[in-house]
Amino acid sequence: MFPEASKKRSLARGGKRSRAALSREAQAAYGEIQQGVKHLEKSIAEIQRGLRKAERKIEADARARVRELRKDAHAQLNLLKSKQRAAAGSLKALSAAAGESWREVKQSADSILAEGRATAGAVVERFRRAMGG
Repeated sequence: MFPEASKKRSLARGGKRSRAALSREAQAAYGEIQQGVKHLEKSIAEIQRGLRKAERKIEADARARVRELRKDAHAQLNLLKSKQRAAAGSLKALSAAAGESWREVKQSADSILAEGRATAGAVVERFRRAMGG
């Protein structure tokens, strides 16, 4: 058989083509480049691990912050509901009041309502700031 035909058959069957012999200098450079590529691969893997770790920490911190905000919101809502009940009680007392005493009851209710509005406004503002808005 002819050597050319043998080489073609070998390549067709998935055989390796022989590489031209490299000088020692070229082999050294090739080795250095190969090491550099492996080093870059390791660096990339390390960066990816760091990113995944940072993402997990950010997500955990966000979940903790959401829990904290929910707890705070629940407490503030309970406070507002108690002020609402106090204002409703003052309204009942006002309707039952006779003579001049209704002015005192109205002032008391106005004070409770003003406190409730201020608290509600502060809660809304705090949550807007927490949400970045």
